[in-house]
Amino acid sequence: MEAARVFDSKPNSAEARDIAFHLHSQTNPQRHAEIGPLIMARGEGVHVYDASGKRYLEAMAGLWCTSLGFSETRLKAAAAAAYDKFGFYHSFNHKTPDNTIELAEKLVEISPIPDAQAYFATSGSEATETMVKLAWVYHAVHGKPGKRKIIARDRGFHGSTIVAASMCGLPRMHREFGLPLDGFLHTHCPDAYRGTRPGESEPAFVDRLAADLEALIVDEGPDTIAAFIAEPINAGGGIVVPPKGYFAAIEAVLRRHDILVLGDEVVCGFGRTGNWFGCETVGMKPDMVALAKGITSSYFPMSAVLLGRPIREALSEMNKGGELFGHGFTNSGHPVGAAIALETLKIYHEMDVVPHVRRMGGRLRAGLEQIARDSRIVGQVRGEGLMIGVELVADLATRQAFDPALKVGAMFDALAIENGLIIRAMGDTIGFCPPLVIDEAGIDEALDLFGRTLFSAEAKLAEKRPSA
Repeated sequence: MEAARVFDSKPNSAEARDIAFHLHSQTNPQRHAEIGPLIMARGEGVHVYDASGKRYLEAMAGLWCTSLGFSETRLKAAAAAAYDKFGFYHSFNHKTPDNTIELAEKLVEISPIPDAQAYFATSGSEATETMVKLAWVYHAVHGKPGKRKIIARDRGFHGSTIVAASMCGLPRMHREFGLPLDGFLHTHCPDAYRGTRPGESEPAFVDRLAADLEALIVDEGPDTIAAFIAEPINAGGGIVVPPKGYFAAIEAVLRRHDILVLGDEVVCGFGRTGNWFGCETVGMKPDMVALAKGITSSYFPMSAVLLGRPIREALSEMNKGGELFGHGFTNSGHPVGAAIALETLKIYHEMDVVPHVRRMGGRLRAGLEQIARDSRIVGQVRGEGLMIGVELVADLATRQAFDPALKVGAMFDALAIENGLIIRAMGDTIGFCPPLVIDEAGIDEALDLFGRTLFSAEAKLAEKRPSA
């Protein structure tokens, strides 16, 4: 049911060259060869333009990341000035670019972890993987080197490198590569809409998930498990907001068994959920957090880990004999990335990002809920701040999912593109994660385009099944 797209197949066309020379992430290679790329040429605010000049409202901020829009002149100027000063330097062997120190200080000032320290990397995958290595160090220093296993959750996404992908709870991240690695375990996704049993209340659902987590820990052996990793709100798994009290119940289990809590704030950080960090929105109390995407509005590849004092002290103890900390990336703390990140943080503070996101997120959610009232296929609207998911279902009363063969999410995505709207289909959940700078007019445009797409999708689905 995916809409067809015709592309220029001449050998020297951009589309043909892309197919011949470019392997795309998260893309089916055979399908790509059939339909070709949608080539984007420029961006302006919350909109992007393809090579033909067609305008799209980018309701996913690229990949959950371009929080300040696609043409922020201040970030471009910060990058240019930084390149004029210092195109590159590193942070190995006691050296550092000067502005990397300032960025570390600014991140620690807003950190959800008290008395934190910042470590820099270049991607979310590197940041989540760094947390795993630091967790191993922590337990080794405390006389428990056997605590190595990591518990993640179904439908979680933590990156694409081998360890990060092993932590993902999405089969598509494992299928081709023989993952997850041994020692990477998964427990339930806290999706009350899909996960509660008949007659089960949300508090009872939370209690069951906590009990199941404890059973997993006991079965594996508490002295084999290092850490539990979670996104405050599952992003790529369908924008799943945990029920009230979920993290308090889960963390009580983890603390009993001396298991660290790792917060993946790669998507949720920097105001996205209506607080500076997603852990504040959901009541999560992590020992470390991974940051990326919004740290530079993705104008530069940069990530960070904020680690609490117990982790810092363990690192010092591990290396008290004078050894070097055996971890690092060439571009950790890159001076150009640091300059862009510092300017990004300034803009967040000046725009008063948290109240702005709450206002715009409230407008978006209210509009989506209003549209849903007139729909026969919207099962749930959920989310926090400017991170909203709309789950499409075959039957509202029973919450029955569509037959996967219908590929409803892919069909919706294609119709949205036709209408000039870019969303993210995660199965049959339609994701919204627009740039944080979106205003009322942008929200209203997104709602109009979504409504048109939704009712076109309903009409197409009605043609495929007999009337009741």
